[in-house]
Amino acid sequence: MKVGIVGYGGYIPRYRLKVEEIAKVWGVNPRQIKRGLGVEEKSVPGPDEDTVTISVEAARNALRRAGIDPRSIGAVYVGSESHPYTVKPTATIVSEAIGATPELTAADFEFACKAGTAGIQACMGMVESGMIKYGLAVGADTAQSSPGDALEYAAAAGGAAVIVGKAEDDALAIIEGTYSYTTDTPDFWRREMKPYPKHGGRFTGKPGYFKHTLSAAYGLLRQLKLTPKDFDHAVFHQPNGKFPVEAAKELGFSMDQIRAGLLAPKIGNTYSGSSLLGLASVLDQSKEGDRILLVSYGSGAGSDAFSLIVTESIESKRDLSPKISDFIEDKVYIDYATYCKLTRKLVRK
Repeated sequence: MKVGIVGYGGYIPRYRLKVEEIAKVWGVNPRQIKRGLGVEEKSVPGPDEDTVTISVEAARNALRRAGIDPRSIGAVYVGSESHPYTVKPTATIVSEAIGATPELTAADFEFACKAGTAGIQACMGMVESGMIKYGLAVGADTAQSSPGDALEYAAAAGGAAVIVGKAEDDALAIIEGTYSYTTDTPDFWRREMKPYPKHGGRFTGKPGYFKHTLSAAYGLLRQLKLTPKDFDHAVFHQPNGKFPVEAAKELGFSMDQIRAGLLAPKIGNTYSGSSLLGLASVLDQSKEGDRILLVSYGSGAGSDAFSLIVTESIESKRDLSPKISDFIEDKVYIDYATYCKLTRKLVRK
């Protein structure tokens, strides 16, 4: 049985914080930051926004494109590393908010920034086995970063949702194959009761991001007997604006192939939402027959790679929900003090 994406949607908060504003507070040259990270500004959640609200908005947008009864969804998985509750699922709140039936399975996933794509794979297996008709997978985050840390320049907020179903159920993209690569590489972590994560320096680049991203991509290409020339678009996890460009170049992809899904320079790193928002942006611009490579990355560490082929249904479904470019263009700039207040770095006692 072939499976595919029958609906997709995203959501990005309106607030934006420029690199210059952060650099000014810490006495850093913003040009060095921009050159080093390839990020201009980042999205910031509003006072009433968290992973739950972002997931709900993305899921509702995906449902509009899918055009299905939410009660036909048999599984809801929300991937994030910023779930608002340590013990209380985000997925149950999302399920009820979108009007799904209680007769479903729901769970929160966590694998740093690739938890959303892990949810897609789980939905694929359940749809293929006939256990469910449709599955909803969400990747969303309101990323944490310690004040003054390098992470602060890119850690952002946003998310995307994908509804998986049978290919014949008006799928807008067929999932041609998937391949994963996972090791125990501690490049990034946050311990229990700690508000901010830490990064493992020398493990962050080659041993972490590049080893897993490239290995998953190469594995999928071998499995499907394809080359970069067979793809019209490629999307990679975007911890910053430079790593995905370097990974694409190493694999043999051009800037033209990754441009549509490269969002980090404009909104920062949305963690679990990063690669899925990139995919949503590509689907907003793709046409029938386009082949898309999607590769996520989660610290700790692992990558999931997917090959998708866009169908003719994209034309009738694309305009049923806001596009990613709509969220990117709808923005309000804030200063560093407001950012601290909104992200609860500055709390009145």
